[in-house]
Amino acid sequence: MKRHVFITGACGGIGSVLCQRFVANGDRVYAQDLPGTALDALVEKLGPQDCVAVAADLTDAASLQTALTTALQGNSIDILVANAGAAQSLNLASTTVSSWKQDMDLNLNGTFHSVEAVRDGMQAKRKGNIVLIGSVNGMTSLGHPAYSVAKAGLISYTKALAMELGKHCIRANIVCPGTVKTQAWQARAEKNPQVFEDLKKWYPLQDFATPDDIADAVLFLASDAARVITGVALPVDGGLMAGNRVMSMELTQEEI
Repeated sequence: MKRHVFITGACGGIGSVLCQRFVANGDRVYAQDLPGTALDALVEKLGPQDCVAVAADLTDAASLQTALTTALQGNSIDILVANAGAAQSLNLASTTVSSWKQDMDLNLNGTFHSVEAVRDGMQAKRKGNIVLIGSVNGMTSLGHPAYSVAKAGLISYTKALAMELGKHCIRANIVCPGTVKTQAWQARAEKNPQVFEDLKKWYPLQDFATPDDIADAVLFLASDAARVITGVALPVDGGLMAGNRVMSMELTQEEI
């Protein structure tokens, strides 16, 4: 049965793959991003019968709701994948009032607006699935402090959603990627072409997730195979959150 799936940040490296994978699964995707050629191209690529543009700014709750309602044409969302996110300042020293607000508005408030846009419909039919895209940055300190605070907030928000919406048969989970090779890493790779090789030592699997790996986790959590899984923060990170192998070797003075 075709499901109606709302995916935010649809034009990004992870978002575009999420859209492709849900369409390939037989679902109808409502793809949110800012108005522009990238969103138009995504809809054209996936086909307007399977992918509908929701051109809106997530930080504006009213315009988001209007754009989604117009796109739905009387339908309601079965699955929300709140994927949109971005980071501004790299560290506290470069964080300003403005950059802090931008990170909160998009990553935290934008996700809240996305949930609010679909929650009433899910509650009315007593069925729904919410998957947020967080980050390992929300689990520990890895730079981008404002972004990390917002992502940490999403983990708490996910648990609140799971606890309070469970009575409406709505599940909520959050996927927390580690390093994912997308265009977001382009500037760092240009600065240091060896950046990925340098990072491998911190990952127990010595490998990084791809957008398809993230999509695999999301598709599982959005499926009936995960029907009693809710309130979970799932790292998809090559083992990064499992422990620090480099520090462990220095502590034990043994090869691990």
